[in-house]
Amino acid sequence: MLAVATFASTRSANRSARIADRVARTAERSLLAGQRPLLVNSRLADPKQNVQFSEGKLLTVRGGEATLEVGDDAIYMALAARNVGTGLAVLHGWYVQDGLPTSRSHPPVEEFTTQIRDIYLPPGDIGFWQGALRDPAAEVFKTVATAIETTQPLTVNILYGDFEGGQRVISQFALRYEEQRWLVSSGRHFQLDRPEPR
Repeated sequence: MLAVATFASTRSANRSARIADRVARTAERSLLAGQRPLLVNSRLADPKQNVQFSEGKLLTVRGGEATLEVGDDAIYMALAARNVGTGLAVLHGWYVQDGLPTSRSHPPVEEFTTQIRDIYLPPGDIGFWQGALRDPAAEVFKTVATAIETTQPLTVNILYGDFEGGQRVISQFALRYEEQRWLVSSGRHFQLDRPEPR
């Protein structure tokens, strides 16, 4: 009789533990969803923004667009973005490449350039990304400079996460030159810290 009672008690405790675990995981998912950022291109009607670089260089970027400027010693890049997620986005790094993606993949995270300063995009609001290539001898400098000068498409991969440093995402932005301006459209989003939703 004692053995039966012990078995029933253990089974009940295991069931209770499983339920408690499910409740805790659901609560954690809800909490994370409440602070999850998601970046897309901003709207053409959004206001212009002034973007300053560490050496004092200033670019103006309009809604839905990117501004790209090639100099002798640096290529300055900025694009307007909108955070349609529910949490604050903190930009960590970027990777720029010529052409548009031809496969469902992103560059290796270890090859991303780290942002010099933190850039924050609040939920439901606009902001910007900025980056600069400062080594004219580097292959990427020459490749991107040629693409800009010949108005060929570019892809900017932006790595960001929530304000606690988690929920990292890579969002890809396509830059196409049309009607004398670089138009931006967001493409794919890659989850790094949780399974892909599709």
